[in-house]
Amino acid sequence: SLPVRFAKAGGGAMTGRRNPNVLITGTPGVGKTTFSEALSQAIPRLAHIEVSKLVREKKLYKEWDDENDCSIFDEDMVCDELEQRLEEGGCIVDFHSAGFFQDDWFDLVVVLRAETHVLYDRLERRHYAEAKIRGNVEAEIFQTCLEEAREAFEEANIPVLELPNNSQDELEQAIERVRQFANSFDPMG
Repeated sequence: SLPVRFAKAGGGAMTGRRNPNVLITGTPGVGKTTFSEALSQAIPRLAHIEVSKLVREKKLYKEWDDENDCSIFDEDMVCDELEQRLEEGGCIVDFHSAGFFQDDWFDLVVVLRAETHVLYDRLERRHYAEAKIRGNVEAEIFQTCLEEAREAFEEANIPVLELPNNSQDELEQAIERVRQFANSFDPMG
């Protein structure tokens, strides 16, 4: 495959960041956490931050959704928790929601995608309720996370990559794309 060229690595970078921040987003079940963990092993100078785990552990929510059996995270609390770490750079942020983040926090946004049958199987293995599985599969079909990421970051010239993550081969190819970006990262633009 051809090398990836990024017109402006670090397009919205906060000043003084020596390593890029990468947002990994996508519908629940596309493999964000698995991908992010593998990426932090492939690029050791980047640390993985699993936002959903942070929300649970630090109680960054004020409401609970009984129907979907999950917390409704508080955007301000999450941002307050992440801001200093992101200013320092070198973070891989893994979360299903992207639109509330400041665009200058990230240098690259990766939206992982999965085929619906792959996504369905993954969510079923998590023992999600049928209605929750259906809602997430529909979100993937309608490209909800992709559209949210594009809306939030493209105007700020932050590259948004849409990458498939249905297999180990695709995961490895996606990691290589992000590694190329990280290696070409120049905070001075």
